Amino acid sequence: MLTLTSEAVAAIRGLTSGPGLSAETGLRIAPDGGGLALSLAEGPQAGDEVIEEADVQVFVQPDAAAALDGQALDAQVGDDGQVSFRLQPQA
Repeated sequence: MLTLTSEAVAAIRGLTSGPGLSAETGLRIAPDGGGLALSLAEGPQAGDEVIEEADVQVFVQPDAAAALDGQALDAQVGDDGQVSFRLQPQA
């Protein structure tokens, strides 16, 4: 199962707490042309695996779940405020 680093939790919290977003908004991970796409979603879709850490949610599309097993989602916020996510093996 995918885990989240504290940096990823903070970054997701920042992305999902914007004005006009519901409290159910989370980060969705889905397959995209041989890779993975991350996007904001107002809630899980049918069949999504829901990962809750602290006060954030990540929705993993079923076809992406196997690729994320044993991985940790990490994040880094640049000086310009842009968030970049990366996967790394769980510690």
